[in-house]
Amino acid sequence: MTVKIKIYSDYVCPFCLLAKKPLDEAIEGKDVEVEWMPYELRPYPNETLKPEEHYLQSTWKQSVFPMAEQMGIDIVLPSVSPQPHTHLAFEGYQYAKEQGKGNEYNERILRAFFQEDLDIGDIEQLTRLAGEIGLDEKKYREALETRKYKEAHQQALQHAYNEAGITAVPTFVIGDTKVPGIRSKEMLEQIINDEINRKKPGFPERMTCDSAGC
Repeated sequence: MTVKIKIYSDYVCPFCLLAKKPLDEAIEGKDVEVEWMPYELRPYPNETLKPEEHYLQSTWKQSVFPMAEQMGIDIVLPSVSPQPHTHLAFEGYQYAKEQGKGNEYNERILRAFFQEDLDIGDIEQLTRLAGEIGLDEKKYREALETRKYKEAHQQALQHAYNEAGITAVPTFVIGDTKVPGIRSKEMLEQIINDEINRKKPGFPERMTCDSAGC
C-alpha cells in the first residue's frame, strides 16, 4: 500500500525547512508518495515581516536557532526586508511540478532562502535557481512574467485554506491523518505504519508557523 504524504508549507517558514530532514529519514525505503503543497502565510497585499524587528529576532533566538542546532541543520535568518511574498515562487513551483521536479524545486527554494539568504521574491534569482535543478530558464521566466500559473496557484491556495482546512505550516497529511508541526523520524514512521494498518490516532501540536508570524 502506497502512503500518500502531503506537506503544506510556505517558503518563508523556517520550520518547513527543518521538518524536511526527519521526513526524509522516515520515508527512506518505504512505499510513499510525497507532494509539497502551497500555503501562503501572508498573501499579497498583506504586509510581510521584517527580520530586523523584535518579533522575528525573538522567535529565531528562542525557537528556530536552538531547534536547527539540535537537528544539525545550518540555517540563517534571511536579511531580505521585508520578507518576500511567495506567490511568484509558488507559481514557479506549478511549472516545476509539471516538469516532474516539484519536490526538487521546493527544496531548492527553501535552501536558497534559509541557507543562502537569497531573495526568493526576485524573478532573476528564481530563474537562476530553476536552472540549477535542470528546468528551462527561458520557459520558467516566461511563465512567471506572464503569470501563466497564477490561476493554478490560486486554486492550490483555496484547496489549502478551505478544503484541507490548513491553518499553520508545516502541516503533514499522511494518508488521512493530519499532523501539524515538526515531528521526529520515529513519530513519522509510526504514523506511516498506522496508516498502512488503517489506524489513525491523534497527536499533540508542535512547532508551526501561522499567519500571526514565524
